[in-house]
Amino acid sequence: MTSSTTEPGGAGPASVEVRRRVEWSDTDAAGHHHNTAVLRWLEEAETVLHEQLGVVEQTFGRTPRVRIEIDFTERLYFRDIVVIRLAVAAVGRTSLTYSFEVARDETVVARGRLVIVNAAAGQGAEPWPAELRRALAESGPQPGEYLSGTP
Repeated sequence: MTSSTTEPGGAGPASVEVRRRVEWSDTDAAGHHHNTAVLRWLEEAETVLHEQLGVVEQTFGRTPRVRIEIDFTERLYFRDIVVIRLAVAAVGRTSLTYSFEVARDETVVARGRLVIVNAAAGQGAEPWPAELRRALAESGPQPGEYLSGTP
């Protein structure tokens, strides 16, 4: 997974890793994960990242998704443990691009990019406030969220 370049002496873009289990409700009639499960896991990872950065109160409810692309490369099955890695890839004037991957063990099963914008409800896109831009672009890896009993 790639992300923005790190400034000398800086921590680099914010990122986080979370682990989840594929639950029965995440599967479809074919017996493997439904594509929408990946979207939900991404939102969970984003929530953890924003909580760790201390910005969740400033971002949630004002960061609609405007573009998402996902390449699915493998199937997941009920009870598989997955690792979701989410990283800030770029911070624009009003937008933010995440790169992500979902893996089972060492096998990447999905990867892609998600673009959000900073916009108050019912308003157009607004520039990121300096403190949010800094938190997202320079905070580096954040503590993850793991299943009980997994590192």
